[in-house]
Parts: sequence; C-alpha cells; structure tokens
Amino acid sequence: MRYTRARKPEPPTPPQKRRLKTKPLVILIGILFACNLLWFIAWLMPSKPSTVKDDEEVASVDGKVITREMWMAAMEEKIGRETLRELINAEVMEAAATKYGIEVSEKEIDLELALIYSGDQGAYTGLDTDKEREIIRSTLILEKVLTKDVVIQDEDIEKNYEKNTSLYNIETAYRTSVIVVNTEEEVKQTLKELKGGSNFDALAKERSIDLASANLGGDIGYIHQKTDFIDAAIIEAVLKLKENTVSEPIQLEDGTYAILSVGNRLEGRTFKLKEVKEHIRRELALEQLPEKVNPEAFWKDFKATWFYEK
Repeated sequence: MRYTRARKPEPPTPPQKRRLKTKPLVILIGILFACNLLWFIAWLMPSKPSTVKDDEEVASVDGKVITREMWMAAMEEKIGRETLRELINAEVMEAAATKYGIEVSEKEIDLELALIYSGDQGAYTGLDTDKEREIIRSTLILEKVLTKDVVIQDEDIEKNYEKNTSLYNIETAYRTSVIVVNTEEEVKQTLKELKGGSNFDALAKERSIDLASANLGGDIGYIHQKTDFIDAAIIEAVLKLKENTVSEPIQLEDGTYAILSVGNRLEGRTFKLKEVKEHIRRELALEQLPEKVNPEAFWKDFKATWFYEK
C-alpha cells in the first residue's frame, strides 16, 4: 500500500517566504498533537464511579498490580505538564488580545489553514479542525502583539507578493479519514456496517490495518489533488466526494481495500495582494525581531501561575 502513516510526513519545503510562516506553525501544532493525546486517552477511559478508589486495579502483569493511581500519575508525568502549559498559553494570549485590542477574524484563520495544507506534501497535525483553529488563533494573537509596532513599507510587501505569487494559488483540500482492510469481503462488510449506522471512527480504530491512522479514528488530515504521499486511488475518490460523505470501496496500489470519509473542505482559490497583505506584513515584521518570543514571555504580565511552581 502506497499510503502509510508510520511517520508524519515532513512539512513541505516551499520558497523562502512561505517557509517563514508555515513551518513554525506546523511544528507548534505538531507539539500540541502530543498534548492532545491526553484527551484521547481520557476519551478511552471509562467513567470513574464515585466509589472507585485510586488503588483500584486497572491491569496486572504476572501478578503485579497496576493501580489507577499509578496509571494516572504516569500519564500526568508524561504529557500533563505540556498540556497544562498550552492551556495557560491559550488563556494568556486571549488576555493579551483584550489588553492590546487585537482581533483575529475567521478569514485570517482560513488563510493560515489554507497555507499550511496547500503544499504538495501537505501537512498533518492529528488535531480536529476546531482545535487547529484555536491554536492558529493563539499564534496569530502572539504574532500581532509582537509586530504591532514594527513598520513595514507597502513597497516591500508588494515585492514579496510578486516574488511568491504561486504560494497564494491554493488547491482545494479535503479533511480525510480512511479505513484500510485486507480483502474485498472485509471492505464490503465494513461499508454495510457504516450504512447501517456504525461510527466511522470506531470502525477505523477496531478494523483498519493502517495502525497510525486507525489510532486517530482513520484521520489522515487534509489532502488535495497534488498531494504526493497518498495513493492515487484515494485522491481520485476524495475529489468526487461531498463533505460528510463516505465513499464506496476502492482498491489501493498494494492490493488492499479502503473506504474514505470526507469531513471539512477548504476551498481552493487564488488570494489577491489585498487579501494577504497583512499576512505578508506580519511575516516581514517577524523577520526583524531580534529573537523568538513565545507566550510564556507574557505570563508575568498577566499573573499566570501553575501547579508546577509549587
């Protein structure tokens, strides 16, 4: 099978100006993907009755008991710190937006999403669309605060746009999920269950042989007509699907079979200079900053504290 999720594809390597924006943002979202695993694990956990105690046995190995307390402590140690850090950062950025009168429009977020996912190799975060938009919003607030006093000449913005016009010709991208199975019989049975009301995410986790995407309910992120790491049969089928629909079974290059689901769609378009002017101005302004600044630089300003200070 040509398509695989054994590892996340490297972010695209576009011309210089494009790289300035999308690479840091993809890296940021990638880091937050690890934090997002905490919520995924919590989703898998059964609801804890009020009578359940921390010493409840959740597993055992050769007679050695693993308690709920041990389990939760291990999860907290592994990803709890970063999860809490990002929650604080998000709140700090919202406070900064209020203080400095910063606004972030839905159109601005749409533009950033389009730029992230328009490369030939795409970009994958593992986060749902709402979470991605939240992260992009926080990132834009930070960038706007940092660059609000930096002056960039219109002439420089126009030159940058003319040099990188192709970057703003965006392909339509489709948020895609996939269930991959070995045989035609299996794929027909899977489609029958989906048509009968079974949940796509649940079936992907239970049945898909593509383990990386299966762990995420089949999600493989946004793909488009020029995405070059996806089986051609998947792309061909996706281009014919409407939002929130499921495909008929398709056979992949390696002889396996797949069913696809398309969720959100980012419409392709060509952005004019006036539509990306602020985006370019911000990128050029960020280049002039003497050093990289993250949201934690604002913690003191907004009296942010956390458990790990104790």
